Amino acid sequence: MREETITLGGGCFWCTEAVYEQVQGVLSVQSGYANGSVRQPTYAQVCDGDTGHNEVVRVRFDADQISLREILEIFFVIHDPTTLNRQGNDVGTQYRSGIYWHQPEQAEVARAVMAEADARVGGRLVTELVAEDNYWPAEAYHQHYFANNPGQGYCAHVVAPKVEKFRKTFAERVRRS
Repeated sequence: MREETITLGGGCFWCTEAVYEQVQGVLSVQSGYANGSVRQPTYAQVCDGDTGHNEVVRVRFDADQISLREILEIFFVIHDPTTLNRQGNDVGTQYRSGIYWHQPEQAEVARAVMAEADARVGGRLVTELVAEDNYWPAEAYHQHYFANNPGQGYCAHVVAPKVEKFRKTFAERVRRS
């Protein structure tokens, strides 16, 4: 097994986490905050938009089962990488599209996938690509949020459609029980 970790900001971390928890080859997903200035920020602080953090998920995966390229191809399908600081009704710098690499080689792969995604969206890609910095796990109640709260309004109307889109678009990548 070749274990890797990549951190992704694709809007609300509940959505991104819910998808990657269903991806074959993903070992774990942790919701958190990255690339801001405050040490150990709270959800309230991040939502205020003053810390500079992004809502992210840390995706730990087995690179023998799924490549970073495939992880990023899923990423560009499950969120809108053309809206700056926004995903749907979620607005603010904490919802920006971002790829936060852990090893320089990951940045090279990400640049290639980003170029392809940018071509598909007519040069409108706004995804940032930088090293992960100042990462903090989100509070416990944010972890596995969709799995624990599928009937909650936001989950039913926003998260569930993103999960379904993933399941239809990447059927061969859906985790088998």
